[in-house]
Order: sequence, then C-alpha cells, then structure tokens
Amino acid sequence: MFSYFEYIFLFLPPVLAVYFFLNHRGYTDAGKIFLFAASLCFYAFWNLIYLPLLLISIAANFGIGRALTNPAGVLLNIPKKAVLAAGICFNVGLLGYFKYSDFFIQNVNSIFGANIGLMKIFVPLGISYYTFLQVAFLVDTYRGKLGENKFLPYALFVSFFPKVSQGPIALQWEMVPQFVDKAKARFNSENFARGMLLMAMGLFKKMVLADNLGIWATQGFDNAQVLPFFEAWFCLLAFSFQIYFDFCGYSDIAIGVGLMFNIRIPDNFLSPYKSLNYQEMWHRWHITLGRFLREYIYIPLGGSRHGEIRTYLNLLITFVIGGLWHGPTWTYVMWGALNGLGLMGHRLWTKTGIRMHWLPAWFFTFMFWNITAIPWRATEYKHVVKLFRGILGLDGVMLPANLEVPFLKSLGITFGPWLVNLGAKQSYYIYLIIASAALIFFAKNSIELSERLKPTMRWALFTALLLGISIIHLTQVSQFIYANF
Repeated sequence: MFSYFEYIFLFLPPVLAVYFFLNHRGYTDAGKIFLFAASLCFYAFWNLIYLPLLLISIAANFGIGRALTNPAGVLLNIPKKAVLAAGICFNVGLLGYFKYSDFFIQNVNSIFGANIGLMKIFVPLGISYYTFLQVAFLVDTYRGKLGENKFLPYALFVSFFPKVSQGPIALQWEMVPQFVDKAKARFNSENFARGMLLMAMGLFKKMVLADNLGIWATQGFDNAQVLPFFEAWFCLLAFSFQIYFDFCGYSDIAIGVGLMFNIRIPDNFLSPYKSLNYQEMWHRWHITLGRFLREYIYIPLGGSRHGEIRTYLNLLITFVIGGLWHGPTWTYVMWGALNGLGLMGHRLWTKTGIRMHWLPAWFFTFMFWNITAIPWRATEYKHVVKLFRGILGLDGVMLPANLEVPFLKSLGITFGPWLVNLGAKQSYYIYLIIASAALIFFAKNSIELSERLKPTMRWALFTALLLGISIIHLTQVSQFIYANF
C-alpha cells in the first residue's frame, strides 16, 4: 500500500495536515486520537474484516500489561509468571490460528494420510509484526522495564500506520515516550525534509530497482525448466538484490513517514551486504527482527550461558523459529536452519583465533547469504534443487548467443538464449544487476544520506527527482515482499 497512488497523494498529505493543525491549535490529545483513527483507517483499507482483530489484540494486551504491573490488585494474587504465560499464549494462539492452521493440517494429511479440509484463512495484515511487538511489550513489563501505560499512546504504538503492516518491530520504550512528548507535536521542517528524502529513496528502491530485478528472479525461480551456471547465478543475484531493495526500501518509507510526524522509528537495514561475517550480517539485516529473536527467544532459551553445545542448539532453534515466522512452509524453515548454521559456523571460526582478510571474509559471507536465499525464495522443493544444480554448473554452462567465440566453445560452453521470456531486455537486466551491485556495495545507505541532508536546493532537487521517477512507476501493480509475512 505504501507504493499506491492513493496512499501517497490522498491519504498521507491530509493526515499530516490535520494532525499538525490540531497540535498547533493546542488540541494535542485530539491530534493523537486523530492519528490513531487514521491508522485504523489505513489498516481497514486492506481488509475491514480484520480491524476488530487488531483492536481486540490491542485491548487484550493492554489489559494484560496493566495486570502485570499490579497483579495483586487486578487478578487476585495470580502469579505474574502465569499472567505472562497467558498473555504469550493469547498472542501466539492468534498468530498460530490465522497463519499456521492450514500448514498444520497439510502436514497432518501428509504424515497420516488424512483428508482434512483446509480452512483457507486469509492472513490478517501485519499480524506477525503486531504480535511480536506486543509479546516483547509483555515480557519487558514482566521484567520490570516498563511502568503503567495510558491506553491511547499504547494503541498508537501498536497501530501507527507507517509500521503496522510490515514493521520495523519497534519496542514500547522506543515509541510510547515519543507519542506523549509535547515537543514532538510541533511541525519540524528538518524532520519533514529528511522524511521526504527517505520516502523518496525508499520508493525508488522499490518501484525502480526491486520490482524490475524481481522480473528476472521470477523467470528463473518459477518459470525456467533448467538454469545453466551463469543464468542461475544472475537469477540468484537478481533475487538477492531484489529483497535488499524491497526490504530496505520499505524501511526507508516507514522511517521517513514516521519522521514527518517527528516519530523516530528504529533503523532496520544498515548496508547488510557490506558485512564481513555472518553475525554482522544479522546485526545489519532486518535489525529489529534480529533484536527480537535475540532478546525474546535466544536469551530466554539460555543464550550462550550453558556451554557450547547448548549455545549452538539455541542458535538453531531461534533461527528455525525465525524462519517459520516468515511463512508457513518448510522452505522457510530450511532458510532459518541455514542461517542458524551460518551463525554457528561464525562462532566456531572465531574460536580458532584466525583472522581473515576483509575481502575473502566479505566474499564468503555474501555468498553464503545468497545460498540461504534459495529456499527463502523457492515456492517448491524442485525449485530449490533447480537453483542448487544451476549454481554448481550441473546443468551446463551457457552464455548468450552474441558472445559466441571458438575459444569458449572449445571449453564446453554452449551459447543460446537466456531466459527467453525476457526477450530483448536481457542486456538491460544484466546492466541493472551491475548498477544495483554498485549502489549496494559502494554507495552510502539511506540513513547516512538523510543525516547529511541540508536545506539546500540541491537536496530538494535530488528528492524531487527520485519522487518523480518513482511516481512514473506507480502505474504498475506492486507489493512489498514483507507484506506477506
């Protein structure tokens, strides 16, 4: 929805105008109520039927949070741990019912030969995100990190429209104090300009780069019968760059729109493909999800406090859960397990004390990430096998026909059409991949650029140019990948 014409031109401008008008007139409570109502309208635009579910989730978790801050007075001395357990079960139960019911039924049918009909439940928008952030809220409240909340700031924290559908997974202590800070109720031209720049960069990454890279990835993963060596690697790189620009593009838009309202949403992507080891990769990639997995799953499991074997097991369990969070398929579980193995390998390597030069360190980190992306993108196991066969060269090596030379032919390399459905645009996509690599590996990331912004005509023209190019692409149907989670 963030890349829809209606959002950019018909929703966001009037919401900003009314919100700051109410605050300017001194009606700050009315401003928060209006922003909450606007967030609910944004959510309902996707599917009105699931709006009550969001409201029930907000009300129930707020009540459980209040019970955790004063359980003796509210729940007649029921132990806080029992209140917390009930709250977590409520949230996980909602998520499990709506997102994993059919996955469970499919596996029961497969294992036991049953014929149970699928429920075919439509997954509510953002349920994975608002479930995780409210579980974190309950755990932090139980740990004594948070005091009592007022309902309106809490409801805004959960439903704030820039992040409700796809994150980032912000925490209560990061967001609620900002909603009650009166200084943030006043319009701030510098925040607005930085927000506009971030939104422009995010739209450009999504509409111009990610969506076009996705065309090649789709042809390779879903449509091609076999993938020779070079086609397979270009296809895999196209997808790795697609998800990079798609995910960080969304985060740029969310953080940028938040800044327009003077709300600082936490950073979510900080040039992860520049990482020199796998632990660093997860400190830079989907930062708020990595933080949640670490703080609310890995550490409660025992973290690294109970010996090496237990540590490795905790890492594997944490990332299998993270994989399953992405979607109810075994390919996502495989992706999570591979990432857990990657972190285990990094931990084992650090124990050797051997320091690797930055170039091979970066190369191995990036290549392993690409390999994990295969089950992440593949919709069926046969596609996983096809990509692995391709990148290993088991289905031959072929180059485009216009590159045919006798020397290469003598080496057993064949020549022919690449991904024929791309037609005459094959060269365009190759150039796009090369340009994407240059931006990813050598350019500054969006957060760094926005922090350097000065109120000059040059920055204004740069922002306008990115917005203009992105708006031209708004006519194509587009959805952020993380909206599916």
